[in-house]
Amino acid sequence: MVIEKAASVADTTADKTEIFYPESDGMPLPDGLHQYKYFLEILSVLELFFSARPDVAVGGDIFIYYVEGNRQMRVAPDCFVVFGGDIESLERNDTYLLWEVGKPPDFVLEIGSPSTANNDLTGKRDLYAQLGMGEYWRYDPTGEDHYGEPLVGERLTDGEYQALEIVHEADGGVWGYSPALNLELHWKEDRLRFHDPAAGRWLQNIEEINAARESAETRANAAEARIAE
Repeated sequence: MVIEKAASVADTTADKTEIFYPESDGMPLPDGLHQYKYFLEILSVLELFFSARPDVAVGGDIFIYYVEGNRQMRVAPDCFVVFGGDIESLERNDTYLLWEVGKPPDFVLEIGSPSTANNDLTGKRDLYAQLGMGEYWRYDPTGEDHYGEPLVGERLTDGEYQALEIVHEADGGVWGYSPALNLELHWKEDRLRFHDPAAGRWLQNIEEINAARESAETRANAAEARIAE
């Protein structure tokens, strides 16, 4: 996604009540074909998991504005999760106004791609730390082409990101635990999955949920047919 840092004199001096903060720049993901399927799955899985909690908001590919009155001071993570704060502000504005929500995201994740990887490792990382985003994760579907490793998690400590433990399995899988989400992030063969250690289950995407539902209906219909014989 994009990151804007240049301050605009007009924005800085304008009447803040008249400023419109766009949700996005209207452009697709920088490497849409490369990122989109991963972006869509991650966002939908986390939205479903937290759907019963009104104090949690999940979003992605929208601008987070962090200086009131300046539309140029903005950043757009691939995915973010925020616990608490003014969640209604996100729904009301269709964008993330940091001064209204009252806090930065607790979790942000970037998906590696050719045009964004370098900024994810440098400018965005520094900005996320300055803004106080509690955890910063980077996921490389290719395994190493963009970030040099498939999965990296960092937690903000005393204003600086410190690496979270990443476990490398014998079968090539890589995973780490997110204290912010209370979930494990697992990378294997390009896919990122989430595991709930408290419930002992994998979070499912829409296709997996629908397949499980269809399987259950098929078994129920077969059982009814046997009873009717």
